[in-house]
Amino acid sequence: MAINSKTELTDLAEDRLNFEALKSHHKSKAIASISKQQNPFDLLRILYEGAVSGAAAGVVVEAALYPIDTIKTRLQAVRGGGQIILKGLYSGLAGNLVGVLPASAIFFGVYEPAKRKLLDSFPENLSALVHLTAGAIGGAASSIVRVPTEVVKQRMQTGQFASAPDAVRLIVAKEGFRGLYAGYGSFLLRDLPFDAIQFCLYEQMRMGYKLAAKRDLKDSENAMIGAFAGAITGAITTPLDVIKTRMMVQGSAKQYEGILHCVNTIVREEGASTLFKGIGPRVLWIGIGGSIFFGVLERTKKLVAAKHPVD
Repeated sequence: MAINSKTELTDLAEDRLNFEALKSHHKSKAIASISKQQNPFDLLRILYEGAVSGAAAGVVVEAALYPIDTIKTRLQAVRGGGQIILKGLYSGLAGNLVGVLPASAIFFGVYEPAKRKLLDSFPENLSALVHLTAGAIGGAASSIVRVPTEVVKQRMQTGQFASAPDAVRLIVAKEGFRGLYAGYGSFLLRDLPFDAIQFCLYEQMRMGYKLAAKRDLKDSENAMIGAFAGAITGAITTPLDVIKTRMMVQGSAKQYEGILHCVNTIVREEGASTLFKGIGPRVLWIGIGGSIFFGVLERTKKLVAAKHPVD
């Protein structure tokens, strides 16, 4: 009887320990569940920080490097051996900034939460795919604002209109509302690969640099990586940019019936090398622009996060 009593006491003690362990396990799961329920608020914070940082970086780059962009556009738009005009290099800047501000905010407001969500869902060794996908998603979302902004900007850069309000009014009058989205397909053909590749390169190089340095990167280091990523991406997407420019600036003349017709016409009438017109100014613009953009972006993200710390 004494042995049985002792065994029963031992069993009771073990049962109690198992019960406490189970209780602790459920409590941990409950805490994890509560933590997961807070993710939407975290995503909203990430969206806000991304939107503010992206808008600031986008406006700074456009304002600083607009003349180089204008030269690139005029080089790509001119047919055959035509000469480009170097006057009015800031033509369309004000109207462009009005569009760049919300477009950049939308891009990063979508890119940052999408990236965070995908990084939580995919294994670590697929982080490059995550950055490619998030970049393309951000580009697609912001295209709603970026395309009309680009159409108006490029037509003003090529001297078709004197002011952004006149450009919008006359484009709608002659071509309908769809005229503001001229070249939408060619824009996506250029920008989705561009955004995907640029941000994948930037994020991957930044991760590798941080691992090697074993510390957070300085603003100058972020800028250097941004310049490298931008220059490479700008160079390899130049043919897509030429097609996009030709489709957007043609207006109601409709020289090109579509993307394939545009490519065939350019190659047949002007030669394949025309698809790389403006590569010098484009690489210079996006290289320097990437340096400024990502430097300003990361600095602004830190400033915004410091003002709104996570509880």
